[in-house]
Amino acid sequence: MLFEFIAALAAGLALAGIAMGLRWLTRGLLPKWIIPASAGLGMLTFAIWSEYSWFERVTRTLPQATVVWNNEDRSLLRPWSYLRPVVTRFTAVDHATAQRHERFPDQVMLDVILWARWQPPVRIRVAFDCARNQRADLMGSGVSIAEDGSITGATWQDLPEEDPALVAACKGS
Repeated sequence: MLFEFIAALAAGLALAGIAMGLRWLTRGLLPKWIIPASAGLGMLTFAIWSEYSWFERVTRTLPQATVVWNNEDRSLLRPWSYLRPVVTRFTAVDHATAQRHERFPDQVMLDVILWARWQPPVRIRVAFDCARNQRADLMGSGVSIAEDGSITGATWQDLPEEDPALVAACKGS
């Protein structure tokens, strides 16, 4: 967040400098208010670009992950978001962490990543049973994986067949 603030300031200073140069070239024909207006326009333009490009920039860093959900947000503080909503959060299934046990070929264990703007990503270890359309979060006390590969202490939740995370986990790994 600090780096984006510094980048917005730099964009504002750059446009203010260009406006100052144009005023100098025109020997003062442009009004003085063009300088702070250009600075504000530069900072606002950078902020809008940063918001709209965040989702794409982050997902490009996850080559082996599939985005299964995203939240599009509209806000009065960002009136441009009513024209095109801004993605502020998303969930991805990380295929690079997928593991299967030979005794349970219908089960896959992998990380589900929860991303939110201005927040560090959260990884949750999850098991999917592709044959039964179920999911179990592998966190908390009492959840363990036995030597035979079976998962004990986990609460399995039924999912619809078309659940995006289930489809991505079962087909992608």
